[in-house]
Amino acid sequence: MCGDRIAVFAFYFYWRCLTISTKELQINEEIRANEVRLIGAEGEQVGIVKLADALDTAAEKGLDLVLISPNAEPPVCRIMDYGKYRFERIKKEKEARKNQQVVKIKEIQLSCNIGKHDFDTRVNRAHEFLADGNKVKVILRFKGREMSHLENGREVLARFQDACADAGTTDKKPVLEGRFLSMMLVPLKN
Repeated sequence: MCGDRIAVFAFYFYWRCLTISTKELQINEEIRANEVRLIGAEGEQVGIVKLADALDTAAEKGLDLVLISPNAEPPVCRIMDYGKYRFERIKKEKEARKNQQVVKIKEIQLSCNIGKHDFDTRVNRAHEFLADGNKVKVILRFKGREMSHLENGREVLARFQDACADAGTTDKKPVLEGRFLSMMLVPLKN
C-alpha cells in the first residue's frame, strides 16, 4: 500500500516537472540542496527541513515546491501552485506592457534653402508627431558650400523651434554632427 502511494507521488512529481518547465525558478526535483528553509502555502514559516520532507509535504497538498532564494543559507523554498503563479505573473507582465506608453523618435529633415510652404508642411508634421506623444528629431543637412554659412542653418532651426513652441520644447539644443545640424523636440506635458 505504501509503495503504491510513493509510486503515485513520484509519477505526479515527474508529470509536473515535465508539464511545467522553467528557466528562472527551480521546482520540485530540480532543487539540489540537502536542507531548505520551508515556507508553507499560506506564507507561514515551517522552518528548516530536509528536502525529501519538503517534497512530501508539497505532494500531500497537491502543490509544488519552488526554490525562491537559492543564495540564502539554507536555500528558501515555498509550497505553491506553480502553474497558477506563472499564469498570474504572465498576466501582470501583459498588463504592464499594455499600460506602457512607447515613445518613438520621428525624424524631420530640413535644408538651409527650404521654401516657405515646405517649411510650413514640416512644421505641421512635427505638430502631429508631438500631439501623438512622440519625440521629433529635426535634422538640417548642409550641402556643398553651405557648410561655410552655419548661421543660416541655425536661423532655420530657431524658426522651426519657434513655430513648434506651442506643441513641444527643445530637449537637445542644435548640435553640429558632421554635415548635419540636429536638435530634439519633446512634447509638452499635459
